[in-house]
Amino acid sequence: MKAIWDAKEDICVGDLTEVLRVRFGKDYAAQTVRTFLIDLSEKGYIETYRKGKLSYAHVLKSEEEYRQKLLREEMEFWDQGRPAKLVAALSSASKFSKEDLEEIRRIIDALDD
Repeated sequence: MKAIWDAKEDICVGDLTEVLRVRFGKDYAAQTVRTFLIDLSEKGYIETYRKGKLSYAHVLKSEEEYRQKLLREEMEFWDQGRPAKLVAALSSASKFSKEDLEEIRRIIDALDD
């Protein structure tokens, strides 16, 4: 999905296959990429269509929508649905810069408004 979102516009299977190879080091066959696209389409993340002989992927769910879904699922699974536990796990897994902490404080303060 990252390669599709980064394209900023609909992307054909051939171009997507090349992006996956060059940027992500994944040397997938075009048919494998088509299979991935079918799976993503069935999950509602993209829709596929044909233009001439080429198949294209069109984004239906934004990267932010996907990120929120993943975080909700992870928080439910690992943290009993408690955001504080997720933040604690993040803070122990990585070092926050002063700027990161200031941004986190602004986000938390905005929740109180």
